[in-house]
Amino acid sequence: MFTREGPILDQAAMEKYSSLNGESPAPAKLTPLVVYGALESLEGEAPDGAVVLQFPTMQDAREWYNSPEYQAAIPHRKKGANYRAFIVEGIA
Repeated sequence: MFTREGPILDQAAMEKYSSLNGESPAPAKLTPLVVYGALESLEGEAPDGAVVLQFPTMQDAREWYNSPEYQAAIPHRKKGANYRAFIVEGIA
């Protein structure tokens, strides 16, 4: 799960991140469940956006995140906007 914690700071960096992210491995193991859909906070401050990706296991999520291809994309995401990233077990 990724939450964008503010506005986009560098559009070109985000576009580069998106293009590199498309090259990351295991697309058959990754199922996008939410990609910047409508968001409503019930408690606390809402993030500017959220992405929820489903993987068969937490290990699959770790392997995708730690892959050289995705690691190459991360600096562009960090330059483009402030994000939080985490994995959660149990989404079915």
